[in-house]
Amino acid sequence: MQKLFFLTLISSVLFSCQKQSSEPSQITNPKRPNIVWIVCEDMSPEHLESYGGTGGKTPHLNALAAESLQYQNAFSTAGVCAPSRAALITGAYQSSIGAMHMRTTGMSANALDAYPPGFKSYSVVLPEGMRTYPEYLRLNGYYTSNNSKEDYQFQSPVTMWNESGNKAHWRNRKDPDQPFFSIFNFTITHESQVWAREGKDSLLVDPKKVTVPPVYPDDSLTRRTIARFITNVMRMDQQVGEVIAQLKEDGLYENTIIFFYSDHGDGMPYFKRELYDRGLKVPLLVKAPWIKGGTKTEELVSFVDFGPTVLSLAGIPIPETMQGQAFLGPQKAEPRKYVYAARDRMDSEYDRVRAVSDGRFKYIRNYMPEKPNYQNIRYRLQNPLMGHLLQLNEKGKLNENQARWFAQNKPEEELYDTQSDPWEFTNLAGNPHNAEKLAELRKAHEDWIAKYGDKGALNEIEMVKAMWNGAENPPVTAEAEVSFSEGKVTLSCPTPSALIGWRKSSGDAWKVYTGPFEATAGDSLYVNTHRIGYEAAEIAKKLD
Repeated sequence: MQKLFFLTLISSVLFSCQKQSSEPSQITNPKRPNIVWIVCEDMSPEHLESYGGTGGKTPHLNALAAESLQYQNAFSTAGVCAPSRAALITGAYQSSIGAMHMRTTGMSANALDAYPPGFKSYSVVLPEGMRTYPEYLRLNGYYTSNNSKEDYQFQSPVTMWNESGNKAHWRNRKDPDQPFFSIFNFTITHESQVWAREGKDSLLVDPKKVTVPPVYPDDSLTRRTIARFITNVMRMDQQVGEVIAQLKEDGLYENTIIFFYSDHGDGMPYFKRELYDRGLKVPLLVKAPWIKGGTKTEELVSFVDFGPTVLSLAGIPIPETMQGQAFLGPQKAEPRKYVYAARDRMDSEYDRVRAVSDGRFKYIRNYMPEKPNYQNIRYRLQNPLMGHLLQLNEKGKLNENQARWFAQNKPEEELYDTQSDPWEFTNLAGNPHNAEKLAELRKAHEDWIAKYGDKGALNEIEMVKAMWNGAENPPVTAEAEVSFSEGKVTLSCPTPSALIGWRKSSGDAWKVYTGPFEATAGDSLYVNTHRIGYEAAEIAKKLD
Protein backbone atom coordinates (compact mmCIF):
# COMPACT_ATOMS: atom_id res chain seq x y z
CA MET A 1 0.00 0.00 0.00
CA GLN A 2 1.56 3.16 -0.86
CA LYS A 3 1.46 6.86 -0.86
CA LEU A 4 -0.12 7.80 -4.08
CA PHE A 5 -3.43 8.39 -2.64
CA PHE A 6 -5.26 11.35 -2.36
CA LEU A 7 -8.29 12.82 -1.35
CA THR A 8 -9.59 11.73 -4.55
CA LEU A 9 -8.53 8.41 -4.48
CA ILE A 10 -11.48 7.48 -6.09
CA SER A 11 -13.74 8.09 -8.74
CA SER A 12 -16.59 10.21 -9.13
CA VAL A 13 -19.69 10.44 -10.96
CA LEU A 14 -20.02 13.74 -12.55
CA PHE A 15 -22.79 14.90 -14.68
CA SER A 16 -25.24 12.22 -15.67
CA CYS A 17 -26.83 12.89 -19.01
CA GLN A 18 -30.01 11.30 -17.70
CA LYS A 19 -30.18 13.03 -14.30
CA GLN A 20 -29.77 16.68 -15.15
CA SER A 21 -33.09 17.85 -13.75
CA SER A 22 -32.50 16.18 -10.37
CA GLU A 23 -28.93 17.40 -9.83
CA PRO A 24 -28.51 19.84 -6.91
CA SER A 25 -26.61 22.27 -9.07
CA GLN A 26 -28.26 25.56 -8.15
CA ILE A 27 -25.84 28.01 -6.58
CA THR A 28 -27.38 29.40 -3.39
CA ASN A 29 -24.35 31.30 -2.07
CA PRO A 30 -23.37 34.26 -4.29
CA LYS A 31 -20.16 34.75 -2.27
CA ARG A 32 -18.60 31.41 -3.05
CA PRO A 33 -15.53 31.07 -0.84
CA ASN A 34 -12.15 29.78 -1.88
CA ILE A 35 -11.35 26.51 -0.10
CA VAL A 36 -7.96 24.83 0.36
CA TRP A 37 -7.43 21.39 1.83
CA ILE A 38 -3.93 20.63 3.09
CA VAL A 39 -3.63 16.90 3.66
CA CYS A 40 -0.83 14.85 5.12
CA GLU A 41 -0.64 11.08 5.29
CA ASP A 42 -0.43 8.55 8.10
CA MET A 43 -0.26 10.93 11.07
CA SER A 44 -2.02 10.92 14.43
CA PRO A 45 -2.92 14.25 16.09
CA GLU A 46 -0.50 14.12 19.02
CA HIS A 47 2.56 14.91 16.87
CA LEU A 48 1.31 18.48 16.49
CA GLU A 49 2.26 20.70 19.38
CA SER A 50 -1.27 22.08 19.52
CA TYR A 51 -2.43 18.53 20.30
CA GLY A 52 0.29 17.89 22.88
CA GLY A 53 3.39 17.04 20.85
CA THR A 54 5.71 14.03 20.88
CA GLY A 55 9.08 15.78 20.73
CA GLY A 56 9.06 17.59 17.38
CA LYS A 57 8.45 21.23 16.48
CA THR A 58 5.56 22.23 14.20
CA PRO A 59 5.67 26.05 14.07
CA HIS A 60 3.66 26.51 10.87
CA LEU A 61 0.84 24.29 12.07
CA ASN A 62 1.04 25.96 15.49
CA ALA A 63 0.39 29.29 13.76
CA LEU A 64 -2.47 27.81 11.74
CA ALA A 65 -3.98 26.29 14.89
CA ALA A 66 -3.85 29.70 16.56
CA GLU A 67 -6.18 30.97 13.82
CA SER A 68 -8.32 27.84 13.53
CA LEU A 69 -11.00 25.80 15.19
CA GLN A 70 -9.26 22.62 16.36
CA TYR A 71 -11.34 19.43 16.34
CA GLN A 72 -10.44 17.03 19.15
CA ASN A 73 -12.62 14.18 17.89
CA ALA A 74 -12.19 13.87 14.13
CA PHE A 75 -12.06 10.32 12.79
CA SER A 76 -11.26 8.52 9.58
CA THR A 77 -13.58 5.71 8.51
CA ALA A 78 -10.62 3.33 8.13
CA GLY A 79 -7.07 3.05 9.42
CA VAL A 80 -5.65 3.04 5.90
CA CYS A 81 -5.72 5.42 2.96
CA ALA A 82 -7.80 4.14 0.06
CA PRO A 83 -10.99 3.18 1.93
CA SER A 84 -10.83 6.33 4.06
CA ARG A 85 -10.39 8.52 0.99
CA ALA A 86 -13.29 6.74 -0.71
CA ALA A 87 -15.48 7.93 2.14
CA LEU A 88 -14.00 11.42 1.89
CA ILE A 89 -14.72 11.97 -1.77
CA THR A 90 -18.16 10.35 -1.92
CA GLY A 91 -19.52 11.32 1.49
CA ALA A 92 -20.57 7.65 1.82
CA TYR A 93 -19.20 4.85 3.97
CA GLN A 94 -16.77 2.78 1.93
CA SER A 95 -18.37 -0.47 3.12
CA SER A 96 -21.73 0.66 1.69
CA ILE A 97 -20.40 1.09 -1.85
CA GLY A 98 -17.84 -1.72 -2.11
CA ALA A 99 -14.75 0.48 -1.65
CA MET A 100 -13.67 -1.00 1.69
CA HIS A 101 -10.71 -3.07 0.52
CA MET A 102 -7.12 -1.84 0.43
CA ARG A 103 -7.26 -1.50 -2.48
CA THR A 104 -8.93 -1.99 -5.85
CA THR A 105 -7.74 -0.06 -8.91
CA GLY A 106 -3.99 0.48 -9.05
CA MET A 107 -3.24 -1.93 -6.24
CA SER A 108 0.38 -2.60 -5.34
CA ALA A 109 2.16 -5.77 -6.38
CA ASN A 110 1.91 -7.43 -2.98
CA ALA A 111 -1.88 -7.27 -3.17
CA LEU A 112 -2.14 -9.35 -6.33
CA ASP A 113 -2.06 -12.66 -4.47
CA ALA A 114 -5.61 -11.97 -3.34
CA TYR A 115 -6.97 -12.29 -6.87
CA PRO A 116 -7.38 -15.09 -9.38
CA PRO A 117 -6.46 -14.30 -13.00
CA GLY A 118 -8.74 -11.64 -14.45
CA PHE A 119 -9.45 -9.96 -11.13
CA LYS A 120 -6.08 -8.54 -10.22
CA SER A 121 -7.58 -5.09 -10.06
CA TYR A 122 -10.93 -3.50 -10.56
CA SER A 123 -12.63 -0.17 -10.21
CA VAL A 124 -15.56 0.19 -7.84
CA VAL A 125 -18.82 0.95 -9.62
CA LEU A 126 -20.58 3.71 -7.73
CA PRO A 127 -24.34 3.38 -7.24
CA GLU A 128 -26.35 5.02 -9.97
CA GLY A 129 -26.77 8.75 -9.38
CA MET A 130 -23.97 9.04 -6.81
CA ARG A 131 -21.63 11.99 -7.30
CA THR A 132 -18.47 13.13 -5.58
CA TYR A 133 -18.03 16.55 -4.03
CA PRO A 134 -15.49 17.84 -6.65
CA GLU A 135 -18.08 17.22 -9.34
CA TYR A 136 -20.69 19.33 -7.58
CA LEU A 137 -18.12 22.07 -7.04
CA ARG A 138 -17.09 22.07 -10.67
CA LEU A 139 -20.68 22.04 -11.89
CA ASN A 140 -21.20 25.14 -9.77
CA GLY A 141 -18.36 27.11 -11.32
CA TYR A 142 -15.46 26.19 -9.04
CA TYR A 143 -11.96 25.62 -10.34
CA THR A 144 -10.94 22.29 -8.84
CA SER A 145 -7.24 21.39 -8.57
CA ASN A 146 -5.78 18.27 -7.03
CA ASN A 147 -2.04 18.49 -6.33
CA SER A 148 -1.17 14.98 -5.24
CA LYS A 149 -0.34 11.49 -6.19
CA GLU A 150 -3.56 9.56 -6.49
CA ASP A 151 -4.64 6.13 -5.39
CA TYR A 152 -8.02 5.27 -6.80
CA GLN A 153 -10.70 2.99 -5.56
CA PHE A 154 -12.50 4.19 -8.65
CA GLN A 155 -11.21 5.57 -11.91
CA SER A 156 -11.43 9.35 -12.03
CA PRO A 157 -13.29 10.81 -15.00
CA VAL A 158 -11.86 13.70 -16.97
CA THR A 159 -14.69 15.83 -15.62
CA MET A 160 -13.77 15.65 -11.94
CA TRP A 161 -10.80 18.03 -11.74
CA ASN A 162 -9.82 21.00 -13.84
CA GLU A 163 -6.30 19.75 -13.25
CA SER A 164 -4.79 16.92 -11.27
CA GLY A 165 -1.11 16.24 -10.68
CA ASN A 166 1.95 17.65 -8.96
CA LYS A 167 1.64 20.96 -10.83
CA ALA A 168 -2.05 21.51 -10.08
CA HIS A 169 -2.60 24.83 -8.34
CA TRP A 170 -5.23 27.56 -7.92
CA ARG A 171 -2.72 29.85 -9.66
CA ASN A 172 -3.31 28.01 -12.94
CA ARG A 173 -6.91 29.14 -13.35
CA LYS A 174 -7.35 31.68 -16.15
CA ASP A 175 -9.93 33.83 -14.37
CA PRO A 176 -8.50 35.24 -11.10
CA ASP A 177 -12.05 35.87 -9.86
CA GLN A 178 -13.15 32.27 -10.30
CA PRO A 179 -13.62 30.58 -6.91
CA PHE A 180 -11.35 27.59 -6.38
CA PHE A 181 -11.12 24.40 -4.41
CA SER A 182 -7.52 23.18 -4.18
CA ILE A 183 -6.02 20.16 -2.44
CA PHE A 184 -2.35 19.75 -1.53
CA ASN A 185 -1.41 16.28 -0.35
CA PHE A 186 1.95 15.70 1.35
CA THR A 187 3.37 12.18 1.33
CA ILE A 188 6.47 12.77 3.46
CA THR A 189 4.72 11.44 6.58
CA HIS A 190 3.62 8.25 4.82
CA GLU A 191 4.77 5.01 6.47
CA SER A 192 7.12 4.25 3.56
CA GLN A 193 9.17 7.35 4.31
CA VAL A 194 10.25 5.86 7.66
CA TRP A 195 12.58 3.53 5.79
CA ALA A 196 12.93 5.39 2.47
CA ARG A 197 14.42 8.50 4.10
CA GLU A 198 16.65 6.71 6.59
CA GLY A 199 20.27 7.48 5.80
CA LYS A 200 19.26 10.18 3.31
CA ASP A 201 17.88 12.83 5.64
CA SER A 202 19.31 13.88 9.00
CA LEU A 203 17.14 13.64 12.10
CA LEU A 204 15.66 16.86 13.41
CA VAL A 205 14.86 15.43 16.84
CA ASP A 206 17.00 13.58 19.39
CA PRO A 207 15.84 9.94 19.73
CA LYS A 208 16.48 10.20 23.48
CA LYS A 209 13.83 12.94 23.77
CA VAL A 210 10.92 11.45 21.84
CA THR A 211 7.78 10.04 23.43
CA VAL A 212 7.56 6.24 23.15
CA PRO A 213 3.97 4.92 23.12
CA PRO A 214 3.27 1.95 25.42
CA VAL A 215 2.53 -0.32 22.46
CA TYR A 216 6.29 -0.42 21.83
CA PRO A 217 9.31 -1.44 23.91
CA ASP A 218 11.42 1.54 24.96
CA ASP A 219 14.77 0.78 23.34
CA SER A 220 17.22 2.43 20.96
CA LEU A 221 15.77 0.99 17.72
CA THR A 222 12.25 2.02 18.67
CA ARG A 223 13.39 5.51 19.58
CA ARG A 224 15.36 5.90 16.36
CA THR A 225 12.36 4.83 14.26
CA ILE A 226 10.04 7.21 16.09
CA ALA A 227 12.57 10.02 15.72
CA ARG A 228 12.59 9.41 11.96
CA PHE A 229 8.79 9.59 11.85
CA ILE A 230 8.72 12.80 13.91
CA THR A 231 11.41 14.30 11.67
CA ASN A 232 9.17 13.58 8.68
CA VAL A 233 6.32 15.36 10.47
CA MET A 234 8.56 18.39 10.97
CA ARG A 235 9.47 18.38 7.25
CA MET A 236 5.75 18.23 6.43
CA ASP A 237 5.16 21.23 8.67
CA GLN A 238 7.57 23.20 6.47
CA GLN A 239 5.61 22.17 3.36
CA VAL A 240 2.40 23.39 4.95
CA GLY A 241 4.13 26.70 5.58
CA GLU A 242 4.92 27.01 1.88
CA VAL A 243 1.25 26.66 0.86
CA ILE A 244 0.19 29.21 3.45
CA ALA A 245 2.92 31.59 2.26
CA GLN A 246 1.58 31.31 -1.31
CA LEU A 247 -1.92 32.17 -0.15
CA LYS A 248 -0.54 35.23 1.62
CA GLU A 249 1.53 36.23 -1.42
CA ASP A 250 -1.64 36.15 -3.53
CA GLY A 251 -3.62 38.16 -0.99
CA LEU A 252 -5.96 35.19 -0.45
CA TYR A 253 -5.09 33.96 3.01
CA GLU A 254 -7.49 35.99 5.11
CA ASN A 255 -10.59 35.07 3.13
CA THR A 256 -9.77 31.46 2.22
CA ILE A 257 -11.22 28.55 4.18
CA ILE A 258 -8.38 26.16 5.06
CA PHE A 259 -8.71 22.58 6.26
CA PHE A 260 -5.67 20.71 7.55
CA TYR A 261 -5.99 17.01 8.35
CA SER A 262 -4.38 13.58 7.97
CA ASP A 263 -5.89 10.68 6.02
CA HIS A 264 -5.79 8.41 9.11
CA GLY A 265 -3.62 7.69 12.16
CA ASP A 266 0.12 7.08 12.35
CA GLY A 267 1.82 5.02 9.66
CA MET A 268 3.53 2.88 12.29
CA PRO A 269 3.06 -0.77 13.31
CA TYR A 270 0.01 -1.42 15.50
CA PHE A 271 -1.32 2.02 14.53
CA LYS A 272 -2.02 2.01 10.81
CA ARG A 273 -4.72 -0.35 9.53
CA GLU A 274 -6.18 -0.79 13.03
CA LEU A 275 -9.57 0.44 14.30
CA TYR A 276 -8.23 1.65 17.60
CA ASP A 277 -8.16 5.43 18.02
CA ARG A 278 -4.45 5.45 17.19
CA GLY A 279 -5.39 4.25 13.69
CA LEU A 280 -8.52 6.36 13.21
CA LYS A 281 -8.21 9.66 15.05
CA VAL A 282 -6.85 12.52 12.94
CA PRO A 283 -5.93 16.15 13.51
CA LEU A 284 -8.37 18.61 11.99
CA LEU A 285 -7.82 22.37 11.88
CA VAL A 286 -10.31 24.63 10.09
CA LYS A 287 -9.53 28.30 9.49
CA ALA A 288 -12.25 30.58 8.16
CA PRO A 289 -12.91 34.33 8.38
CA TRP A 290 -15.74 33.88 10.88
CA ILE A 291 -13.98 31.32 13.11
CA LYS A 292 -12.44 32.46 16.37
CA GLY A 293 -8.84 31.28 16.25
CA GLY A 294 -7.28 29.12 18.91
CA THR A 295 -10.57 27.50 19.89
CA LYS A 296 -11.23 23.79 20.32
CA THR A 297 -14.30 21.61 20.01
CA GLU A 298 -15.14 18.11 21.20
CA GLU A 299 -17.72 17.66 18.43
CA LEU A 300 -17.58 14.27 16.71
CA VAL A 301 -16.65 14.47 13.03
CA SER A 302 -16.32 11.64 10.50
CA PHE A 303 -14.66 11.58 7.09
CA VAL A 304 -18.08 11.05 5.49
CA ASP A 305 -18.90 14.56 6.75
CA PHE A 306 -16.14 16.38 4.82
CA GLY A 307 -17.82 16.34 1.41
CA PRO A 308 -21.19 17.55 2.73
CA THR A 309 -19.39 20.26 4.70
CA VAL A 310 -17.58 21.60 1.64
CA LEU A 311 -20.85 21.75 -0.29
CA SER A 312 -22.48 23.50 2.66
CA LEU A 313 -19.69 26.09 2.75
CA ALA A 314 -19.97 26.60 -1.02
CA GLY A 315 -23.74 27.09 -0.83
CA ILE A 316 -24.52 23.92 -2.78
CA PRO A 317 -27.38 21.68 -1.59
CA ILE A 318 -26.13 18.42 -0.10
CA PRO A 319 -27.40 15.46 -2.19
CA GLU A 320 -29.27 12.58 -0.58
CA THR A 321 -26.64 10.12 -1.81
CA MET A 322 -24.17 11.53 0.71
CA GLN A 323 -24.46 9.65 4.00
CA GLY A 324 -22.48 12.18 6.03
CA GLN A 325 -23.60 15.52 7.42
CA ALA A 326 -22.21 19.05 7.34
CA PHE A 327 -20.37 20.26 10.43
CA LEU A 328 -19.96 23.84 9.15
CA GLY A 329 -21.84 26.24 6.87
CA PRO A 330 -25.53 27.05 6.45
CA GLN A 331 -26.46 23.35 6.17
CA LYS A 332 -24.69 22.41 9.40
CA ALA A 333 -26.48 19.51 11.09
CA GLU A 334 -26.91 18.68 14.75
CA PRO A 335 -23.70 17.14 16.15
CA ARG A 336 -23.50 13.44 15.43
CA LYS A 337 -23.81 10.89 18.23
CA TYR A 338 -21.53 8.22 16.79
CA VAL A 339 -18.70 7.73 14.31
CA TYR A 340 -18.18 4.46 12.44
CA ALA A 341 -15.21 2.66 10.92
CA ALA A 342 -14.38 -0.51 9.01
CA ARG A 343 -11.39 -2.72 8.29
CA ASP A 344 -11.37 -5.21 5.45
CA ARG A 345 -8.74 -6.70 3.13
CA MET A 346 -5.33 -5.10 3.54
CA ASP A 347 -3.32 -5.93 0.44
CA SER A 348 -3.45 -9.74 0.34
CA GLU A 349 -4.65 -10.22 3.94
CA TYR A 350 -8.36 -10.57 4.67
CA ASP A 351 -10.20 -9.54 7.82
CA ARG A 352 -13.56 -7.94 8.58
CA VAL A 353 -13.80 -5.66 11.59
CA ARG A 354 -16.30 -2.89 12.36
CA ALA A 355 -16.23 -0.17 15.00
CA VAL A 356 -18.48 2.51 16.45
CA SER A 357 -17.55 5.20 18.96
CA ASP A 358 -19.46 7.84 20.88
CA GLY A 359 -16.24 9.80 21.39
CA ARG A 360 -15.46 8.10 24.67
CA PHE A 361 -16.53 4.47 24.44
CA LYS A 362 -15.43 2.38 21.47
CA TYR A 363 -17.19 -0.82 20.37
CA ILE A 364 -15.42 -3.24 18.00
CA ARG A 365 -17.04 -6.22 16.31
CA ASN A 366 -14.66 -8.85 14.96
CA TYR A 367 -16.39 -10.87 12.26
CA MET A 368 -13.32 -13.10 11.88
CA PRO A 369 -12.27 -13.65 15.51
CA GLU A 370 -10.27 -16.72 14.54
CA LYS A 371 -7.69 -14.41 12.95
CA PRO A 372 -5.06 -12.34 14.81
CA ASN A 373 -5.10 -8.57 14.70
CA TYR A 374 -1.60 -8.65 13.25
CA GLN A 375 -1.44 -9.20 9.51
CA ASN A 376 1.79 -10.30 7.88
CA ILE A 377 1.76 -7.59 5.22
CA ARG A 378 4.93 -7.70 3.14
CA TYR A 379 4.97 -3.99 2.53
CA ARG A 380 5.05 -3.17 6.24
CA LEU A 381 7.94 -5.56 6.87
CA GLN A 382 10.24 -2.92 5.39
CA ASN A 383 9.79 -0.86 8.54
CA PRO A 384 12.75 -1.74 10.82
CA LEU A 385 10.49 -1.51 13.87
CA MET A 386 8.15 -4.16 12.44
CA GLY A 387 10.91 -6.74 12.17
CA HIS A 388 12.14 -5.75 15.62
CA LEU A 389 8.71 -6.33 17.17
CA LEU A 390 8.38 -9.71 15.49
CA GLN A 391 11.75 -10.82 16.84
CA LEU A 392 10.99 -9.63 20.37
CA ASN A 393 7.61 -11.34 20.31
CA GLU A 394 9.16 -14.59 19.18
CA LYS A 395 11.60 -14.39 22.10
CA GLY A 396 8.83 -13.55 24.57
CA LYS A 397 10.29 -10.13 25.34
CA LEU A 398 7.17 -8.02 24.77
CA ASN A 399 4.89 -7.19 27.67
CA GLU A 400 1.26 -8.30 27.74
CA ASN A 401 -0.14 -5.23 26.01
CA GLN A 402 2.55 -5.21 23.32
CA ALA A 403 2.26 -8.95 22.62
CA ARG A 404 -1.52 -8.81 22.40
CA TRP A 405 -1.28 -7.73 18.76
CA PHE A 406 0.24 -11.10 17.86
CA ALA A 407 -2.33 -13.27 19.70
CA GLN A 408 -3.60 -16.09 17.48
CA ASN A 409 -7.21 -14.92 17.74
CA LYS A 410 -9.29 -12.05 19.06
CA PRO A 411 -12.59 -11.68 20.91
CA GLU A 412 -15.81 -11.33 18.96
CA GLU A 413 -16.59 -8.08 20.76
CA GLU A 414 -14.40 -5.39 22.30
CA LEU A 415 -15.36 -2.35 24.35
CA TYR A 416 -12.99 0.36 25.55
CA ASP A 417 -13.21 3.50 27.60
CA THR A 418 -10.85 5.67 25.56
CA GLN A 419 -10.92 8.37 28.21
CA SER A 420 -9.44 6.27 31.01
CA ASP A 421 -7.74 3.79 28.66
CA PRO A 422 -6.59 5.78 25.60
CA TRP A 423 -4.47 2.91 24.25
CA GLU A 424 -7.45 0.55 24.38
CA PHE A 425 -5.73 -2.18 26.33
CA THR A 426 -8.55 -3.19 28.71
CA ASN A 427 -11.49 -4.90 27.02
CA LEU A 428 -14.65 -4.09 29.01
CA ALA A 429 -16.99 -6.23 26.92
CA GLY A 430 -17.26 -8.85 29.66
CA ASN A 431 -17.61 -6.38 32.52
CA PRO A 432 -21.21 -6.33 33.85
CA HIS A 433 -20.80 -2.69 34.89
CA ASN A 434 -20.53 -1.80 31.20
CA ALA A 435 -23.34 -4.01 29.92
CA GLU A 436 -25.62 -1.07 29.14
CA LYS A 437 -22.99 0.78 27.10
CA LEU A 438 -22.06 -2.46 25.32
CA ALA A 439 -25.69 -3.02 24.34
CA GLU A 440 -26.06 0.59 23.20
CA LEU A 441 -23.04 0.55 20.90
CA ARG A 442 -23.77 -2.96 19.64
CA LYS A 443 -27.20 -1.74 18.58
CA ALA A 444 -25.69 1.40 17.02
CA HIS A 445 -23.40 -0.84 14.96
CA GLU A 446 -26.23 -3.12 13.86
CA ASP A 447 -28.48 -0.16 13.02
CA TRP A 448 -25.67 1.33 10.91
CA ILE A 449 -25.37 -1.85 8.87
CA ALA A 450 -29.14 -2.10 8.50
CA LYS A 451 -29.32 1.49 7.23
CA TYR A 452 -26.37 1.56 4.83
CA GLY A 453 -25.57 -2.07 4.11
CA ASP A 454 -22.17 -3.72 4.32
CA LYS A 455 -20.58 -5.14 1.20
CA GLY A 456 -17.73 -6.45 3.34
CA ALA A 457 -19.99 -9.39 4.12
CA LEU A 458 -19.80 -10.44 0.46
CA ASN A 459 -17.16 -12.53 -1.22
CA GLU A 460 -15.03 -9.95 -3.04
CA ILE A 461 -14.99 -11.70 -6.39
CA GLU A 462 -18.75 -12.16 -6.32
CA MET A 463 -19.19 -8.52 -5.35
CA VAL A 464 -17.17 -7.42 -8.36
CA LYS A 465 -19.12 -9.69 -10.69
CA ALA A 466 -22.34 -8.17 -9.38
CA MET A 467 -20.95 -4.70 -10.11
CA TRP A 468 -20.17 -5.94 -13.61
CA ASN A 469 -23.66 -7.41 -14.06
CA GLY A 470 -22.34 -10.97 -13.92
CA ALA A 471 -19.66 -10.49 -16.57
CA GLU A 472 -16.01 -11.51 -16.21
CA ASN A 473 -14.75 -8.13 -17.37
CA PRO A 474 -15.74 -4.55 -16.56
CA PRO A 475 -18.53 -3.07 -18.69
CA VAL A 476 -17.74 -0.30 -21.16
CA THR A 477 -19.44 3.08 -21.15
CA ALA A 478 -21.46 3.74 -24.29
CA GLU A 479 -20.03 6.27 -26.72
CA ALA A 480 -21.55 9.72 -26.72
CA GLU A 481 -24.36 10.57 -29.08
CA VAL A 482 -23.63 13.92 -30.78
CA SER A 483 -26.23 16.17 -32.34
CA PHE A 484 -25.18 19.36 -34.17
CA SER A 485 -27.94 21.70 -35.30
CA GLU A 486 -28.25 25.45 -35.80
CA GLY A 487 -24.79 26.10 -34.45
CA LYS A 488 -25.25 24.19 -31.22
CA VAL A 489 -23.97 20.80 -30.05
CA THR A 490 -26.07 18.52 -27.86
CA LEU A 491 -24.47 15.51 -26.17
CA SER A 492 -26.06 12.49 -24.55
CA CYS A 493 -25.06 9.04 -23.38
CA PRO A 494 -27.21 5.90 -23.09
CA THR A 495 -25.26 4.61 -20.08
CA PRO A 496 -26.98 5.61 -16.82
CA SER A 497 -24.84 7.82 -14.57
CA ALA A 498 -22.28 8.36 -17.33
CA LEU A 499 -20.11 11.45 -17.13
CA ILE A 500 -19.62 13.58 -20.22
CA GLY A 501 -16.56 15.68 -20.93
CA TRP A 502 -15.83 17.57 -24.14
CA ARG A 503 -13.18 19.73 -25.80
CA LYS A 504 -12.48 21.10 -29.27
CA SER A 505 -8.78 20.31 -29.35
CA SER A 506 -6.80 17.38 -27.99
CA GLY A 507 -4.61 19.88 -26.15
CA ASP A 508 -7.45 21.73 -24.43
CA ALA A 509 -8.66 21.11 -20.92
CA TRP A 510 -11.79 18.99 -20.66
CA LYS A 511 -15.05 20.83 -20.01
CA VAL A 512 -18.01 19.38 -18.16
CA TYR A 513 -21.08 18.99 -20.36
CA THR A 514 -24.05 20.69 -18.71
CA GLY A 515 -26.12 21.59 -21.76
CA PRO A 516 -25.93 22.54 -25.46
CA PHE A 517 -22.97 24.70 -26.46
CA GLU A 518 -22.10 26.74 -29.51
CA ALA A 519 -19.84 25.42 -32.29
CA THR A 520 -19.10 25.96 -35.95
CA ALA A 521 -19.24 23.49 -38.82
CA GLY A 522 -15.78 22.09 -39.38
CA ASP A 523 -14.84 22.26 -35.70
CA SER A 524 -13.18 19.22 -34.22
CA LEU A 525 -14.91 17.73 -31.19
CA TYR A 526 -13.61 15.24 -28.65
CA VAL A 527 -16.11 13.67 -26.26
CA ASN A 528 -15.31 11.40 -23.31
CA THR A 529 -18.04 9.39 -21.58
CA HIS A 530 -17.36 7.55 -18.36
CA ARG A 531 -19.39 5.80 -15.74
CA ILE A 532 -17.30 5.11 -12.67
CA GLY A 533 -16.19 1.50 -12.61
CA TYR A 534 -16.83 1.13 -16.34
CA GLU A 535 -14.23 1.57 -19.04
CA ALA A 536 -14.34 5.09 -20.47
CA ALA A 537 -15.22 5.72 -24.12
CA GLU A 538 -13.85 8.56 -26.22
CA ILE A 539 -14.75 9.69 -29.71
CA ALA A 540 -13.38 12.38 -32.04
CA LYS A 541 -15.29 13.84 -34.98
CA LYS A 542 -15.59 16.83 -37.27
CA LEU A 543 -18.82 18.73 -37.00
CA ASP A 544 -20.77 19.05 -40.24
